[in-house]
Amino acid sequence: MTPTSAAVNQLASQLGDGRARRNVALAPFTTFKIGGPADLFFEATSSDELASAIVAARALEVPVFLLGLGANILIGDLGFRGLVIRNLANHWTLSETGLLWSESGTTIATLIQQTVQQGWSGLEHFVGIPSTTGGALWQNLHFLSPAPARERTVFIAELFQSAEVLCSDGSRSTVGIDDMRFDYDTSRLHDGREIALSATFQLTREDVDVMQRIMQENLSWRGARHPWLEWYPSAGSIFQKLEGQGAGRLVDQVGLKGYRHGGAQISHLHANIIVNLGAATAKDVRELISIAQDAVEQKFGVRLTPEIGFIGEF
Repeated sequence: MTPTSAAVNQLASQLGDGRARRNVALAPFTTFKIGGPADLFFEATSSDELASAIVAARALEVPVFLLGLGANILIGDLGFRGLVIRNLANHWTLSETGLLWSESGTTIATLIQQTVQQGWSGLEHFVGIPSTTGGALWQNLHFLSPAPARERTVFIAELFQSAEVLCSDGSRSTVGIDDMRFDYDTSRLHDGREIALSATFQLTREDVDVMQRIMQENLSWRGARHPWLEWYPSAGSIFQKLEGQGAGRLVDQVGLKGYRHGGAQISHLHANIIVNLGAATAKDVRELISIAQDAVEQKFGVRLTPEIGFIGEF
């Protein structure tokens, strides 16, 4: 749906013309460093601001996209018709019993640093993964941790206690673990128009040296298998995991590891990651995805399914 110019202008006025910026390029706000402009761009610094902006946009029938750290998405070259909200709501508290409350825009990296320093364990397994709290809930953030138990996938759901969500009618609701419908790469937030505003997690006591060792091992394991975002921007894994085998292994077996199309390339380190060599477009990436899908389907008879989100106009 393309919003009317009158609706966009009215929304910009409601959000504050000094804060609602027009035609802002989205590429710098994504880990892929790809993406055209948003009609309106607003930075919410609290959960209340976030909720108010979403409610205002919905009332005017202006499409909304909520942007955290911009991982796991590909934004179209033509950008986004509507309002993009960059979630900077980053307040958090940690109780004496290890109960961590965090607004949805707080980065997991910030929470790891603060909780580990105070001797609270749980989040250290996710070190090195670009995500906000809201993004972690949306995809049930997970990592195949090599430490302390080799080859064990750790999920954010293991720490989750509750979340405050903004419902489709503008009301707020508290959701517990049984209602979040966490699964691999998904949660109830995929199903409708609910937005996570904050979350509460239960952490446990652990020796700081033990947690530091886990983080070092995880970073070493990840660094040997994933291209560094600072040098090779990407969106993380491109295709969903297949039953019993990794999608990257199939892409590798059809000889596409390192294959380049335009400014995009299938990583030499991990065949389920596409990297931006510096000037890649969303068109380059989508065409490279299709090349990989066709090659795998032709050889193995299975069609790979992208796990990243495709946002905006291509």
